[in-house]
Amino acid sequence: MPVTSKEQSKAVAQHKKHAATAKASPVKAQPLKARNKSRQVIVAKAATSHVVLRKVAPEAVVPAEVSLTDIKSNAVMVQHADTGDVIFAKNASTPVPIASLTKLMTAVVLLDSKLAMDMPLTVEADDVDNLRHSTSHLPVGVTATRQDLLRLALMASENRAAAALARTYPGGTPAFVARMNRKAQSLGMTHTHYEDSSGLGNGNFSTAEDLAKLVAAASSYPLIREFSTTDTYLFNPLAGGRPRQFGNTNPLVKNGQWDIDVSKTGFTNEAGKCLVMKARIANEPVVIVLLDSTGKMTRVGDAQRVRKWLENHPANLHRAAIAQANHPRPTT
Repeated sequence: MPVTSKEQSKAVAQHKKHAATAKASPVKAQPLKARNKSRQVIVAKAATSHVVLRKVAPEAVVPAEVSLTDIKSNAVMVQHADTGDVIFAKNASTPVPIASLTKLMTAVVLLDSKLAMDMPLTVEADDVDNLRHSTSHLPVGVTATRQDLLRLALMASENRAAAALARTYPGGTPAFVARMNRKAQSLGMTHTHYEDSSGLGNGNFSTAEDLAKLVAAASSYPLIREFSTTDTYLFNPLAGGRPRQFGNTNPLVKNGQWDIDVSKTGFTNEAGKCLVMKARIANEPVVIVLLDSTGKMTRVGDAQRVRKWLENHPANLHRAAIAQANHPRPTT
């Protein structure tokens, strides 16, 4: 056999070394693995062989081409906020439980009352949820301003805060709930009924059509706009508890791609996952109502689908805006 030269031997050695290195640190696409309705996206960095894991909600990734028929929520209303023109509706006139979307009306009635927002209120045993036994980060005995309790009811959907706001209304909870139902009628919400201020009872029901009217009305209250879209808030009780940071139950308020004016979430087993918003999309104000969604992130994914479709088809919104300019609705 021929004798290999020194240069040939060196080249062979280097080739084997490179082959061994490539085999030890392969660079290839990794599959997505679904677990608990989230995805683990594996990103391999060839230079360091370092693997980074991050969770991504499956519904948060919306295809570039979407259709409103892809929306998974069982009752839907999408309409231009200024004109009331309906862009998309599904089961919009069917009454369904609305869970904590109730708290949006709670806020409207409270602010209509003109009660002192800096008044200290104390959470009492009567404010504890004995129906569903939901958890709360407001212990019995904690004292806070009426304004702080309203903020926590809207952004963090605190049931005890909503209960305390109704209990301390002139005439107590019965008078407050009666006022909620009168307000609903005055807004033209003819298929809506309230039985408490938190939404825990199934006697709180409405339609997507009616809730669109409530969202539009709620957007005229500066505190509702501010509190319902607050991302995080450090709550400092006046007495009876420690400072605690609360977060918004709607993750979209943290998303820089969204310009949200009003937001409220809701959930019970009967109502499913619910979400209502007023947001600016394609430079136009839009009301979105999503009721009875299944899956942890379905309502968020549906909201993303609505925004993506409207951005891809802005003419649907612009025609409504032109109609409003030419034939403005009478003010009331």
